[in-house]
Amino acid sequence: MIQIFKKARYSNFYLTLIDYTGTATMTIVRLLLPVFLAITFGCSHGSHNNSASSTGAQETRISIDDNDDIVVRQGDRILFAMPGDSAPVARDFVDTPSGIGIITFTRSAEVIDPLELQGSIESTNGVEVQFQNADGSRAAVLEATTVSAHETTFKFSLTGKSADSMAVPVRCDVDGSFHGFGEQYNATDQRGEIFGLFVNEQGNGRDGSNFISGDEHTTYFPMPWYLDVRGFGVLFDTARRVELDLCASNADVAWIEVIGGDSIEWTVFSGPSTKDVIHQLSEVVGRPAKPPEWAYGLWIGSQGGHEKVLAEVQALEDADIPVTALWVQDWGGHRSNFDGGDGVQYRWAPDEDCDERDGDGELIPKDICYPDIATMVADLHTRGYKFLAYANPFIVRDLDMRFTPNHFEEMNAAGLLTKNSAGETNVFLGANIPQFNGQADLTLPGAREYIKVAFRKMVTEYGFDGWMADFSEWTPLDAVVSDGRDAIEVHNTYPTEWQRLTREVMEELRSDGDWVMIARAGWSGTQGAAQIHWIGDQETDWSDLDGLPTVVPAMLNLGLAAQPYVTHDIAGFGKSAGPSTEELYMRWTELGAFTPIMRTHEGADKEGNWSWEKSPATTAHFRRFSLVHCALRPLFITLSDEAQETSVPILRHLMLEFPDDPETFSISDQFMIGDTYLVAPVVEEGATTRSVYFPDGTWFNVWTGEPIEGGRRVTVEADIGSPPVYSHGQDRPELRAAESLATASCR
Repeated sequence: MIQIFKKARYSNFYLTLIDYTGTATMTIVRLLLPVFLAITFGCSHGSHNNSASSTGAQETRISIDDNDDIVVRQGDRILFAMPGDSAPVARDFVDTPSGIGIITFTRSAEVIDPLELQGSIESTNGVEVQFQNADGSRAAVLEATTVSAHETTFKFSLTGKSADSMAVPVRCDVDGSFHGFGEQYNATDQRGEIFGLFVNEQGNGRDGSNFISGDEHTTYFPMPWYLDVRGFGVLFDTARRVELDLCASNADVAWIEVIGGDSIEWTVFSGPSTKDVIHQLSEVVGRPAKPPEWAYGLWIGSQGGHEKVLAEVQALEDADIPVTALWVQDWGGHRSNFDGGDGVQYRWAPDEDCDERDGDGELIPKDICYPDIATMVADLHTRGYKFLAYANPFIVRDLDMRFTPNHFEEMNAAGLLTKNSAGETNVFLGANIPQFNGQADLTLPGAREYIKVAFRKMVTEYGFDGWMADFSEWTPLDAVVSDGRDAIEVHNTYPTEWQRLTREVMEELRSDGDWVMIARAGWSGTQGAAQIHWIGDQETDWSDLDGLPTVVPAMLNLGLAAQPYVTHDIAGFGKSAGPSTEELYMRWTELGAFTPIMRTHEGADKEGNWSWEKSPATTAHFRRFSLVHCALRPLFITLSDEAQETSVPILRHLMLEFPDDPETFSISDQFMIGDTYLVAPVVEEGATTRSVYFPDGTWFNVWTGEPIEGGRRVTVEADIGSPPVYSHGQDRPELRAAESLATASCR
C-alpha cells in the first residue's frame, strides 16, 4: 500500500477540490489549520516475479516533509528525494550545436524561471504536486504513481508557457551515490561531476588535442540512469539530451535537466538490493541476446587480405594458441584513414577483386582482397573457426567505382536515406574522411529491409557467424526522417535501431543462437536490441583519460546499466598516442583474460602496434593467458545463464557483492567475476606492485594459493604474468593449472 502525505505547515494553503467528473468545485477552501492528507491506493505486495534476490515488498510512501522535501520511502529506507528548498526550474535559451562526430552545444540568451511549490491535490490517477512561477505565466504538475511493488513513476509536466528545458532537483544525501549514467570512463560514482548525456563519437585522447577529441564524459553509450548504493535506481524516460550537475555546484542538490519537450518522466526502482535494481531496470530496457558458448573463447582480430589472414591462422596453430573466432574487419576493402592509419571500406559486400588500376589505368595486383570469401570461410569452419566480419551504417557516396553494389546509389534512388530540411538527401562528412555519406532512414520499412537483405547474404552466402555493428553515433542533427521525429531523439536512438537489424536477421536465420554481434553505441533501451558491447576505441597507451585505465570503469558502468556482456580491444585502437608497446600489450592481455569476451584488435596502426607474435616472450605470455581465459570459460557460461534471467553483470562492481562495505562504493579499478574472483588489473606503466582493497573474508592468490585476510587495503606484488587476482573464501587451483589444458579443449 502506498500513502501520500502532505504534512502540516502553519501558512495559508489553497486546495482545489476536484470531483470525479474532473470539474472543479466552485469553492476554494482556505486552510489555516494543519493539513494532513492520506490517500491510499492499491499496489502489489508480492515479490517481483523475476527478482534476483528480493524480499517481500514493504509499504511505499511518498511524503512532503515539513521542509517541503518530496520523499519516497520504503519502510525505513529513503528511495528518492527532491529538496523543497530547490524547486524545479524552467529555462529559455538558444542552443547551438557544433562539431563533426563529437557534437557540443553552446547555450546563449538564457533565462532561468524557478517554479515554487503551491500545494498538492488528489487526482484520478494518484497524487499531484503543483508548482508555479513568480508571475503565474508558467505552471507545472508533478504526478507520482505506483506501477508495481518495485516501481514508482514520476511525471513533471509544464502547463501554460513552454520552455526550452526543464530541470528537477534531487537531494544529495550524504550516504547516497550516483553510480552509472551509462558507459562512463572516469569512474563509477559520478557525484561531483557536471556533464551532458548525448550519444557521441568518443573521440581520440579526450584532451582536446586531436581533430576529433572528446572530454572525460564523451561516450558512445550514455544513459539517463543512475544506481544509488542504498539499493534503488532512477531511470529518466527520455531520448532527449540531458544535462547533469551532480552535487557539484551545490553539495546538497543534484540537477537533472532535460532539453526540449514539455514533460520529464522517470521511474524509481526500489530494489531492495543493488542486484535487484539492475534486474528491475532490465525489465524496462530489455536484455541483450545470449552469446553462444563459443563466444567465451579467444577471438583474434586479423586483416590484410586472404593470404595474410590464413598465414596468421597457421602461425596461431604453430604457437598452439587456442582460437575460436577470427574477426576480419577489412573483408569489404581496405581504406587509409585521414591520419594515415588503417581503415576499412564502409560497405556490406566482400572485396573479392584482386586487381586495381594504377594512375595510368593499368591493372596491377592488389595486396588486400578476399577472392571467393565464401570458400575461405567454409574452409575455416572445417578447421574449427568461427568467422566474424564488420558492418557500418555509413552509406558512402564517394565509393570507388570498382565496388559493387553501390549502396548509396541504390538507396538514394529508392528514397531510403534521411533528408535535410530542404527535402534533399542529407549528405555529411563521416569518420571515413574525406568521403561523404548518407544514412539510412530506419523509420522506413524499405530501408530496414534493404540492409537486412545485405545482412542475410552475409550469413547465407558467405557463411559469416556474426560481425561488429560499428558506429551509429554520427546521425546529423539536421537529419529529417519519414515519421517526423525530433532529430535529437533520432540521433540518440539510432544505435538501438542499427543493432536491432542484426539481431532480427540473426534470430531469423540462426534461431539456435549460434551467432554474435558486438557494438559500441547505445542509449536506454539498446539493451533489448543488443548482444555484446565493446567499450570502443581506447588509445594505445596508459593515459587516465583514454588509455588502459579507462577500460574497467567503462565495463563496470555498462554492467550497472544492465549490459552484462562486455569486451574491449587488446591493446587499444587509436593512433594518436603512438604504437603500443610490449608491456602495454602484456598488461592488456592479462585484463583480457579476465574479461568474458577476450578479443584482440590490431588498431589503427596495425603495422606499428605490438601484437602477440612480435617476440617469443609475448607469444608465451599471450598463450598462457588465453589458457587462463579458457579455464574461466565454465564460470563465464554459468554467469551468462544467470544474466539471462536477471541481467546481473558477469563482471561486477564490488558493491554488488559487498553492499554493506562502504569502502567498495567508490572503487572503479577492481572488479569481481561473479562472487568468485577479485581482479585488480595493473594499468600503470612500469608498475610491479598494486594497491588492492580486500573486502571482509579470506582471499587466496590464484597464482600462489597464499591467503590474505580482508577488510583492508594492501599493496601486493604484481609482476607481469602475475596480476593481482584472488579467489574468495577458498583456494581455487584451476588457474595455476591452466597451462596444462589441452588446446583442443579450449576451442
